[in-house]
Amino acid sequence: MSFDWSFFIEKLFFPNEFYLWGLFRTLTIAVLAQMMGIAIGLVVGYGRLARSSVVRALSGFYVWFMRGIPVLVLLVLLFSGLAAAGFARFQDIEFGFLDIPANYQAAVVGLGIHSGAYMAEIIRNGIQSVLPGQIEAAKALGFTPGQISRRVVIAQATRVIVPPTGNEFNGLIKTTSLVSVIGVQEIFLISQSVASTTFKVFEMMIVVSISYIVLTGLWTVIQGVLEIKIRAFQSDTPAFTWRASIKQYLRLTTSDRLLTQERRQSTQLGRR
Repeated sequence: MSFDWSFFIEKLFFPNEFYLWGLFRTLTIAVLAQMMGIAIGLVVGYGRLARSSVVRALSGFYVWFMRGIPVLVLLVLLFSGLAAAGFARFQDIEFGFLDIPANYQAAVVGLGIHSGAYMAEIIRNGIQSVLPGQIEAAKALGFTPGQISRRVVIAQATRVIVPPTGNEFNGLIKTTSLVSVIGVQEIFLISQSVASTTFKVFEMMIVVSISYIVLTGLWTVIQGVLEIKIRAFQSDTPAFTWRASIKQYLRLTTSDRLLTQERRQSTQLGRR
């Protein structure tokens, strides 16, 4: 069988409404799961540094347990295992015109609590990067524990937390393909369905691969701009506005590309 270029171009550049809805589900699952992961990570991350040995032990157990379970197994356990055991069952939810299927909820919860274990370690590392003297100075100024957490610890830890969080979200976008095992109609499952009915497996897998590449590529750009904005005070050429951050990111990207080309040319000349 030869590669069907007309089919490939049609599915890549002119996707139908069903595929676009799957793309929307992929994005919303990733965003909601990441938000849930950050919320869990804040609680567990602080718990890992708590004075109480019980809280530290429980937080450490959560991280160890969730990082040890494969995402695929966790999704099946949440959606099918709990229901089969009679513990709990996800139900469809309706908010007016908005219908949230049970498997969609299980996908968000499963990816969220799994991401929370990794976010807890990222946030813990960010909190520990804040110098103890900063906290002591805030206490001397009469800051409350809540103010110290918001205005001193989190404010300074953000520059350390953002880069690995962006990488976590980038991976989470691709991990959403696993929710197809519980029947969520995202782009991977939709591509599988189209491939099984048209027998264009290779073409559809390339289409869905390009879709993931575009999504992660766009997020890589957003993450780069965000990091420049956050680290503006540490830069020799600070970019305090979003417009300046975008310009600086594009300038750095261009300079990196030119530097890579120069290195390649020098390497080739050295071989000769």
